[in-house]
Amino acid sequence: MFLDVATITVCVGKGGDGCVSTRREKFVPHGGPDGGNGGQGGDVWLVADPGLGTLLGFRYRREYKAEDGKAGGGRRKTGAAGGDLEIPLPCGTSIINLPDETVLVDLVDPGQRFLLAKGGRGGRGNWEFRTARNQTP
Repeated sequence: MFLDVATITVCVGKGGDGCVSTRREKFVPHGGPDGGNGGQGGDVWLVADPGLGTLLGFRYRREYKAEDGKAGGGRRKTGAAGGDLEIPLPCGTSIINLPDETVLVDLVDPGQRFLLAKGGRGGRGNWEFRTARNQTP
């Protein structure tokens, strides 16, 4: 079977949540904030693969989602970034945005990559919100 047109839905990974944490140690009188930032969400990449000849695989799987970023932790620990998603396509594939039917890219060369959607930014922990006046946000 030969399939030359496919419609798919892609979703980027959302950024991880920032952490709200307070430093508590025995000989530190006013510990203060130490919450870490969340990790970045995963991107969606389209890659031209010379080994593919048809879009038949998109008939059975139409939704693709990149990994979400992990939440930050105490002691200013940044959350892990989400993994990127690479979608292999046959060489010569044209990517068209459906609402306005504009051509985004033609994947002609083998190994050519196109960033279709950028992942979400991670949230900030309470360590990022401290100032000289507000030392314990």
